[in-house]
Amino acid sequence: MTYMEWFDAHAEKHRAIMEKLLARGFGKAEIIDYFDFENMVAAEPDFCPLYAEKKKCHDMEGLNCYLCACPNFRFSDAGMEWREGKTVYSSCAIASKDGKEGVYGDAVHQDCSGCTVPHHRAYIDKMFDTEWERIMAACRRDQ
Repeated sequence: MTYMEWFDAHAEKHRAIMEKLLARGFGKAEIIDYFDFENMVAAEPDFCPLYAEKKKCHDMEGLNCYLCACPNFRFSDAGMEWREGKTVYSSCAIASKDGKEGVYGDAVHQDCSGCTVPHHRAYIDKMFDTEWERIMAACRRDQ
């Protein structure tokens, strides 16, 4: 699956959940609460493939799935730059100390597995928008 394929599929899943919650009259705090990992595993089992195993993407207390991708992530399926003979397909806009670059042959991809920035409630509260794609707009470098 390409970055764009994942991005578009995830945006659709997020949009469907938001339409349901907004139709129920949920406000910002209730929406953020709804996206807590424990609730999402029970209420939205198809949102994430890890939910089937009740497995978290990051080992942290209070994991929230509202930003199941980071607004600081940058990607291009065509490659964003050429560096040292390698094509960079994704990177971190804030160069998080908890992230790292993974080099796979001649490809470089951002490895966010050590970074929990987008899964903290305070960060989500600051970045919140009912439309996930607006929050994530800067991520797409193919446009």
